Amino acid sequence: MILPIIPDNELQRLAKLRALNVLDTDTEERFDRVTRLTRRIFSVPICLVTLVDAERQWFKSHQGIEATETSRDISFCGHAINYDGIFIVNDALNDPRFCDNPLVVQEPFIRFYAGYPLTISDGFRAGTLCVIGTEPRQLTSEEIEILTDLGKMVEAELLSIVQNTLDPLTTISNRRGFEVLAHQALASCRRTKMAATLVFFDLDFFKEINDCFGHRKGDQLLCDFAHILLTAFRESDVIARMGGDEFVVLLSFVHKDTVNHAIERFKLLLEQYNQHHQHKLSTSIGIAHWTPDSELGLDDLLDCADKAMYQDKAIRRKS
Repeated sequence: MILPIIPDNELQRLAKLRALNVLDTDTEERFDRVTRLTRRIFSVPICLVTLVDAERQWFKSHQGIEATETSRDISFCGHAINYDGIFIVNDALNDPRFCDNPLVVQEPFIRFYAGYPLTISDGFRAGTLCVIGTEPRQLTSEEIEILTDLGKMVEAELLSIVQNTLDPLTTISNRRGFEVLAHQALASCRRTKMAATLVFFDLDFFKEINDCFGHRKGDQLLCDFAHILLTAFRESDVIARMGGDEFVVLLSFVHKDTVNHAIERFKLLLEQYNQHHQHKLSTSIGIAHWTPDSELGLDDLLDCADKAMYQDKAIRRKS
């Protein structure tokens, strides 16, 4: 078995993939509709929409297989994302890359594979729309065109997720994207009996910056602030721009000490930024803690953090 090659742009590719906020989300009819149709057209037992993460391939939609993910090392899709066109394996048992692959010699006994690489923003490939069979097979030119068209349908759905859940300026989650991910995070915390904390940020005197130096400078500062948040907090934390100059971070599976350390790290990075930039960034911060036995919903948590932020802003203005 030959392991998939890791793309040269892997770090950027993973950043773009995770920015979609799709990994580990619920099944969706818009993707299942495509995989059901593709499976019927090609008369194959398995059809998947896969997303290739750092060490796994995860299935956003899966027809004909119960598993929701496999190791990236044994994935066919890990190979497919390195190709510009459809990646085809006519007979896996006669292909040195796959002949002893566990997915070939064991369930689901893959013999035929064809994967359309799903391209997202800036040409990065997130995963594939793939069809899988248990008998050797070749695709006709017409079938290749059909699979390409179906793959573009999946790409369009992924693009719509980007447009609906990401802030176009800072490329972090917008309010809608935050709500989707935050509900999932709190549900996981409740199941595992772990705490969470919401931190609300509001930039101080931001209107004055826009008025004095223009919206272009204001936009740059918003992007810089988002970058500081991404650096200060964990990859697993939900970071979003709620609108205007308001940002939030939801930290899940945390203790209060962990939150305090994260806030201090953020403040240090903000101070370092201000030491090297003419236009300083200043923010008021509100913190609301959540426990698994709490009756607070996400809206309540946001309201508590928002009120705490305004209290902080009032204190800062008096000092």
